[in-house]
Amino acid sequence: MLAALFMAALDVFIVNVAAPTIGSGLHASGADLQLVIAGYAITYSVLLITGARLGDRLGHGRVHLAGLALFTAASLACGLARGATALIVFRLVQGAGAALMIPQVLSLIQRTFTGEARARALGAYSAVLAVGAAAGQVVGGVLVSADLFGTGWRPVFLVNVPVGAVLLVLGRRVLPRGGGAEPEQARALDLPGLVLLGAAVSLLTVPLVLGQEEDWPLWSWLSLGVAVALFAVFCGYEFRLARRGGAPLIAPRVLRHPGIGRAVFRILAVMSVNAGFLFALTLHVQGGLGYSALRAGLSFAPTAVVFGAVSLTWRKWPAAWQGALTPAGFALTAVSAAVVGLAFHGGDGGALLYAGYAGVGIGLALAFSPTLTGALATVRPEDAADASGLLATVVQLGQLIGVAAFGTLFLNRLESLGALRAYTSAEAFSVCAWALAGTAAAGAVSGLVLRRR
Repeated sequence: MLAALFMAALDVFIVNVAAPTIGSGLHASGADLQLVIAGYAITYSVLLITGARLGDRLGHGRVHLAGLALFTAASLACGLARGATALIVFRLVQGAGAALMIPQVLSLIQRTFTGEARARALGAYSAVLAVGAAAGQVVGGVLVSADLFGTGWRPVFLVNVPVGAVLLVLGRRVLPRGGGAEPEQARALDLPGLVLLGAAVSLLTVPLVLGQEEDWPLWSWLSLGVAVALFAVFCGYEFRLARRGGAPLIAPRVLRHPGIGRAVFRILAVMSVNAGFLFALTLHVQGGLGYSALRAGLSFAPTAVVFGAVSLTWRKWPAAWQGALTPAGFALTAVSAAVVGLAFHGGDGGALLYAGYAGVGIGLALAFSPTLTGALATVRPEDAADASGLLATVVQLGQLIGVAAFGTLFLNRLESLGALRAYTSAEAFSVCAWALAGTAAAGAVSGLVLRRR
């Protein structure tokens, strides 16, 4: 299950460093490339909650395997795509497959483990999720630079095919394929709620992704305004449905669960910072400093390694430290992001740069893993699907918002400085780094503001 999670997390970012090669190979426009990158995350985030509900109805193991099969087939189609439009469509399908398979990981953890065993499993989940994000850049750089058999960018998708095939064989042997709710207990899928949520997320993410490319036309601002209104309509509809005894996408009792509101904000903040940092850094080192895809990808290795190590070991740290880990993690992230910005401002970074990379990895791990574990540790088994779908959706929305918001900030600042040069790119990244630090600082104080939620 965690291997499939790693593969799906990898695919959110593996395309970043391959984007220039895809653009030249398929003669794709900037907008096409943004949709190739974001299309996967859009369908992934929109359908996650429904994927969790399907697992609850049909059996988590069965739905996980169905999603894995769809994801693997779509990966093959992406690797064989002959044009930008086809690649965008197949990326949307790939995201739908991920939305079916990934919520089942958290749901099975919730239903299979209790106590300390559940906490260990959630720690491993956290490590795999975020290491996959950073490793996506590394693996993407290695595969593109290798240019296996002259295939250029295509291995970044085709690598999923043999892995997915092996996981399908293993999954059929070890995963439970029953376990769905009894017919009289099965909850409806809430298709109106799905349509409202899908429309709201799409109207939010499309202008964030394409606004910079199109110089923020009127339609992009109207789309953002309508998205906010639709989110409000969605929330109202869900609460009215619950009062009528229906089955909303997210049960209100899950939202009222102690600590869920604070966890949602913190996860949104940490994943936005994580995705924004990786994306802006990719733009700077490849565009401004002229790094190759391989060197750019390997630049993220320190962040990935320390994130994984901390995520797997933080529970063994002294008990007196546990309550302070999340705010301390956000604070360390804020300082480290600023350090990375300052290091690049003076040239190509040097030793200070790698200290900043490691600090970001440690800080994000401490901000994310204890938050996720604490939010899910006491959720009732019958609410596992809803809680899993909610938090997995927040993870994806955080990544989308981070790429769009901080990527736009970087590109706008770069445009205002004129021609692309190493020093202008460093200045743009420095501004972005301070914004990342500010977001992390907001996460550090969130416990004071949202303590009762």
